[in-house]
Amino acid sequence: MKWSRRDQLLTQFGVTVVTQKPPVVTVRTGESATMECNSALSGPRVYKQIPGGVPQFVLNFHHSWSSPDYGSGFSSSKFTANHHSNSDYRLIINNVEEGDSAVYYCSTWDSSASEWVSQ
Repeated sequence: MKWSRRDQLLTQFGVTVVTQKPPVVTVRTGESATMECNSALSGPRVYKQIPGGVPQFVLNFHHSWSSPDYGSGFSSSKFTANHHSNSDYRLIINNVEEGDSAVYYCSTWDSSASEWVSQ
């Protein structure tokens, strides 16, 4: 499975508001894949997009929550989220299968602009 993200940083008034790393993750079937997301404004929402498809809401997570809020068709058995601080989050895809190959986006709420911004 290979997953990637858009290779850019979103900024507001010259300040980066959400970043992701690494740019590409390649793992074998059955392994776990990990993505780091730094969200300076709020807890991230994660979206999955298969080439040619529309983004699908995977989960929303905030450091003050005990567990993420999952989108329809997504669950904690496949997607795990945790945090290292108020702004550093980790998404883990468990027991990876071919259908998990996609572009995954972190997005965060920008209250000053009243809109979601994505990495």
